[in-house]
Amino acid sequence: MKAPRIAVIPGDGIGPEVTTAAQRATEMALAQEGVAPDWTEFAWGSDHYFATGRMAPADYLDTLAGFDAILLGAVGHPQIQDHVTLNGLLLPIRRRFDQFVCLRPARLYAGVPSPLKDKPAGSIDLVVYRENTEGEYANIGGRLYSGFPEESAIQTSVFTRRGCERIIREAFLAADQRPRRRLASITKSNAQGFGMVLWDECFARVAAEFPRVQTESLLIDRAVMEFVRRPESFDVVVASNLFGDILTDLAAIVVGSMGLAASGNIDPTRRGPSMFEPVHGSAPDITGRGIANPLAAILSAAMMLEHLRFPAAAAALHSAVATVLEQRGPKTPDLGGEATTSEVAQAVYAALKSSTGPGRRPTGL
Repeated sequence: MKAPRIAVIPGDGIGPEVTTAAQRATEMALAQEGVAPDWTEFAWGSDHYFATGRMAPADYLDTLAGFDAILLGAVGHPQIQDHVTLNGLLLPIRRRFDQFVCLRPARLYAGVPSPLKDKPAGSIDLVVYRENTEGEYANIGGRLYSGFPEESAIQTSVFTRRGCERIIREAFLAADQRPRRRLASITKSNAQGFGMVLWDECFARVAAEFPRVQTESLLIDRAVMEFVRRPESFDVVVASNLFGDILTDLAAIVVGSMGLAASGNIDPTRRGPSMFEPVHGSAPDITGRGIANPLAAILSAAMMLEHLRFPAAAAALHSAVATVLEQRGPKTPDLGGEATTSEVAQAVYAALKSSTGPGRRPTGL
């Protein structure tokens, strides 16, 4: 079986700490299939910006085009404004390679308490399909009279029928294959009468193709309430770029921690590389302390392996993480423990070594 060529961008803050753990876990999982990943690491990010004035070289997108996948640690530095770091590295990757699906699962694992009362393990098991290349993150607009009292800024969202329909269709395809066959669309068409009304129209049009899927449409303000009040009722959720970003942070906390939040930026057509990253960001407050939770990065690597068509290796990673959590293994402070990044990673490696079966197949992928 061909070794996957994977570009690694450890990035900023805790990114290098958790990426190292994810790479090692990936190597161990793939070894069970007789495959060794072909890693190429790129020292792009804030340090590169401080040295050159750019987050990455001018031709970095062309460089990435030759890889099968991208594993990203984190982007962000307290001395650089976020819009500089995101638009200098992360967002151009998503757009260049048309990674229009941002896939973010949220599952309540055994051994991880939810901040919500009386939620048993497995009762929350949802996946959000976030539109990833247009919408509110299109970054179209401008500023007028900068530096003067009458300074103005215009930020324009872009919703296209093609963009809405393709993310909605991917969400329906996923929902149609899951046991509950439920899909919730999150919108704000009562206040945003153009872009979000188009979204609603596209949702209704695509829904007609999937008669087996039960649907509901919620306004974003209602949705955030229901994510807290009845998170177990959600199965697949589809949302715009901004709303999906907000809801997935909330979902991560509802199931225990941002340290468990994995994500994939995916082009389902596979014309270019897809990118996988933990949701938690660079976390400068704990950088260098050795207490970052590596599980989100490891779960992101599992999503990467699933996308690269190594299902057994992906399942092995998911099973190892679940085993560590269920057996009350070491936990980092975000999960109420006192363990280090290394101790948690070592527990995952041990679970991988001791596994004899194919492991659990990941949910929501």
